Order: sequence, then C-alpha cells, then structure tokens
Amino acid sequence: MYPASEPACSRRRALARLGWGALSASILIAAPHRMALGSPAKTSEKPAKADPEPVYLTFDTGHMAIAPFVAEVLHRQDVRVTFFAANEATKEGDGALGSHWAPWWAARGREGHAFASHTYDHAYWRGDLPARGGEPLRFRVRPTAGAQAGRDLVWTADDYRADIARAADRLRAITGVAPLPLWRAPGGKHSPALLAAAREGGWAHVGWSSAGFLGDELPSDRWPNEQLLAQALRDVRPGDILLAHLGIWSRRVPWAPEVLEPLITGLKARGLRFATLREHPHFAPWIAAHQA
Repeated sequence: MYPASEPACSRRRALARLGWGALSASILIAAPHRMALGSPAKTSEKPAKADPEPVYLTFDTGHMAIAPFVAEVLHRQDVRVTFFAANEATKEGDGALGSHWAPWWAARGREGHAFASHTYDHAYWRGDLPARGGEPLRFRVRPTAGAQAGRDLVWTADDYRADIARAADRLRAITGVAPLPLWRAPGGKHSPALLAAAREGGWAHVGWSSAGFLGDELPSDRWPNEQLLAQALRDVRPGDILLAHLGIWSRRVPWAPEVLEPLITGLKARGLRFATLREHPHFAPWIAAHQA
C-alpha cells in the first residue's frame, strides 16, 4: 500500500499499464487447436477434462477494515491465498500485526492460507548508498509504520533483513504456521543490491504479474471497480501472481466488496484454480530448501 505522499495518479496509471514489479516468469496459456471443418468421427468416449491451471492470489496488508469480508469470501469460495504482512496502521486496533488482529490471523492459519513478510515497518526502499572503505552495504529507507514512520533512515543490509524477519516471526507467533521464506518489498520498490542482500538472509522476493496488478490502489474515480474487474477477467492467465490489499486508505470506493468474489468466480469459470505460493514452480524449490 502506498503512503499518501507516494506516487501521483499518473505514476499509478503507468504502473497498471506496465505491470511495474511484475514477475517475469508468468506462464502463458496456449490457444487450443481448432478442429478441421467437416463432421468429426463419432466416438463413445468423452474427452478428458484438463486439470485446472493455477493462479496465485496474494494480499498485502492495509488498513484491515475489509479483512473480515475478504476472509468470508475466501472461505465461501474455498480459496487459499498468500498473505504478505506488515504491521501497518489500521482503522481499528494496534496495527495489522497487533493484538487486535491476532485472532483474525490465527483463523486464517487454521484455514490453510500461507503467510510471508512485507517487512514489519512497511519500509520503503529509497535508494542504495555507495559503499565506502570497509563500511557495510547500506540503503535509504522510509518506514510508513512503527515508531519511525515517515522518517528517512539509513539501514544496513542486516537492518533490512531484521525487519523482514520480524514480520515473519510475528506471523509465526500469531498463526502457529511457519511463514514462507519469501518477502515482498513495500510498493514493489527495491534494487538488485537489496534483493541480493535479502536472499543472503534466506528471503526470496515475490513481485506480481503484469495482469495480476488488480488496481485496488488506483483512484476509484478514474479506475472504477467494474473496469478493474473486466480487465482482470480478460487479461489474467494461468501462472499469474495477483496482487490486492486488505484495505487502501486513499481509494474512495473500496475494491474488494464489489470485485473480489466476481473475480474469483469468473476465473474459476475460465477453468482456473487458486493456489498459494507453496505450489508456485519458481518458488517451491526455494521454500523447500529454506523453510525452517
């Protein structure tokens, strides 16, 4: 979720068009072969139905006001997702990973959802700092949660890795489920150096597919829900990683109440199924090798 001081509408529109932060390994579906004209040979055998192909719905934290509704829809539709969590400010309670929301997370753990870090302080990467004689790798960051929210800070690689791990540790404590050794940078902002530093600590980064940017961060007057739904139902392909949030402060008309369930049922009708990132072919080997 972007803070109020972050990108203008024009950058958000560009993000939606270009799929900024998209995972490059999205799987494309091939068009089926068409039968030649003429009467096909009669057969008593029915063609075998292909197994549904997966898409990977993920949620980042937000103000959490829509979290109960999201949980209700996922339960009703029997869908499992991957949650990327930070201790972001919420409309009620003491933060997304605070005591108020802990029972909500515990219930999602019992339902079989997967969890991963979004950094504890929702710390935006702002730039790399050049190394100077013996100094450790450092990054300019700006947390949007926690005691230093809104301040420009300098963190070492160890500092940033610790913030990733802190969110994962909190998720483990409140869900009873081992979080995945994955993380997502707030706003999708990162550098090759930051990604490498995180991997050295056992954390693989997860972006999203171009068509998987569901647009719930965009202004609702320019990107109405019906347009975002139609776009996703048209463009999402097997293997795509989809991105939504548990509440966006700046969106006047909330996305989830109007879009989430029609999106799920529409993609199911196209022959797709929903899976967590535990099954993703790119990340599954990493998870097997690094999950404690």
